[in-house]
Amino acid sequence: MNNLNPAISAKIKNAKILLIGGSAGGFAIIYDLLLRLPQSFPLPVLVVIHRSKKYKSVIEEQLDIKGKLRVKMAEDKERIQKGTVYFAPPDYHLLVEQDGSLSLDNSEPVHYSRPAIDATFQAAADVYKKNVIAVLLSGANEDGAEGIAYVSELNGLTIVQDPQVAEVKVMPQAAINKANVDLILNNEQIAGIMNTINKINTTIL
Repeated sequence: MNNLNPAISAKIKNAKILLIGGSAGGFAIIYDLLLRLPQSFPLPVLVVIHRSKKYKSVIEEQLDIKGKLRVKMAEDKERIQKGTVYFAPPDYHLLVEQDGSLSLDNSEPVHYSRPAIDATFQAAADVYKKNVIAVLLSGANEDGAEGIAYVSELNGLTIVQDPQVAEVKVMPQAAINKANVDLILNNEQIAGIMNTINKINTTIL
């Protein structure tokens, strides 16, 4: 993605983790984005999708086979490693600990959701501060808006899918209403920013 202002380019260069959240209407774009990530992608990725434990999901297995990065369901006490995509398990909030490990939490749902995007975004921002890139996509409730606002307050990079192209616009619109979002992008532009992250981020975890 070309013509980024220097402040956004600096945020990308200094980033240490990528967060992606979505719900209704977000599965397809998340799948496509992760499938496109190259083997050289420099950041670990945490993904939170609203899904029920009642229904078996094979998105991790499919992406692990078809994509270039390792993709798995997050495990409690697991150390975060670059080159790996971690999905929040159904019915657990996915949190980040100060020692760089993941933890699974079964406390109350947030916005009727567990896993909650807010919980992961806020926990990761507490650890990584300004070195976070957070992406919020299509969804039918306001989960993620407070998390995006928190990342923004700590000067991380915030990216929201343009509500006009989102399959369900409630979630991205709530984030735009609540936070000072850095970038509001369509699907191809979001894919472009992933390429930019790969090109200019030189973080070594």
